[in-house]
Amino acid sequence: MRISALLSHGPAPSELVEAELDEPRADEVIVRIEAVGVCHTDLVTRENLGARRAVLGHEGCGTVERLGSAVDRLTVGDRVVIAFASCGRCGQCRGGHPAYCAWAGALNGSGRRLDRSSTIRVGSEPVFGAFFGQSSFATAALTPAGSCVPVGDAPPEVVAPLGCGFLTGAGAVLNVLRPRPGDRLLVVGAGGVGAAAVLTALSEGVEAVVAEPVAARRALCAGFGATAVASLDEPIPPVTHALDTTGRPESIARALTLLRPRGALALTGLGPAETTLDIRSLMLRGLQLRGCVEGDAEPSVLIPELVRRHRQGRLPLDRLVTTYALGDFDRAVADQRAGLTLKPVLVPTR
Repeated sequence: MRISALLSHGPAPSELVEAELDEPRADEVIVRIEAVGVCHTDLVTRENLGARRAVLGHEGCGTVERLGSAVDRLTVGDRVVIAFASCGRCGQCRGGHPAYCAWAGALNGSGRRLDRSSTIRVGSEPVFGAFFGQSSFATAALTPAGSCVPVGDAPPEVVAPLGCGFLTGAGAVLNVLRPRPGDRLLVVGAGGVGAAAVLTALSEGVEAVVAEPVAARRALCAGFGATAVASLDEPIPPVTHALDTTGRPESIARALTLLRPRGALALTGLGPAETTLDIRSLMLRGLQLRGCVEGDAEPSVLIPELVRRHRQGRLPLDRLVTTYALGDFDRAVADQRAGLTLKPVLVPTR
């Protein structure tokens, strides 16, 4: 199938090219992409791949266009959010924790299917594809049917980031930290993950404090009802829960000091592999430190719940999003880094 795809190759500007998408296998579908979020993981992966040619994108939303022969829970025309890929068979998947799938690395980051076959070609050469089981920086994506979550008539540019970034922030609150009304949550970093966490906490009746150096992001979160500070060095009252989205060792260490006894800190940001923590304080104060991948979410359960909250007006995710044409990827990234955009979403038909 001929498509247009955003091709990345090293530090050179990304370019829209014609590409050939593989035919769907029995358990796969082709989704016509209507919107796709830009996530920090896309940028890190592009850097790590060096000059290797790649089609990235892993927060796709669109309508199902073609079905594999064994797909029976989706129909052509369904609007779906495409979440991360998982095998559905290992112990973690069967236990409702697909983000920790035994095959997560190969399914989401190898650039191919599990059998090493390519899903996308540019010219006559296969390129790095199947990113998070989709590679949705394109006009269409080939993906496992099990990764697709129907979302009805929800606006694609709003719900696309529920495939990863918004899912991670919301799930960290609802599935990992689980604060209750009257608790106080500190969120370090108000990018897509952090801002979604703030909105989710507020929708639960939880007080939210956000530490974010970008003034526009602080103002946005304050407008939602959160207390916003520029850094963790400012006066912050003790908190019952904390979420670090930055991965910075100094932020993690400082957040732990702000927790009340028996408080919990969840980590969603990837930073240095090693750091120094006060283990004695961790133990004596009964603190919990938890890693969190993809919000510990079962996408088929959490994504519909977040869509429901958005429709009810409890989760104004549309306020976090700015849309760009698919070919304007580099401008979208530059705007995000300059603090002009919180969550860029690319729209192929814009």
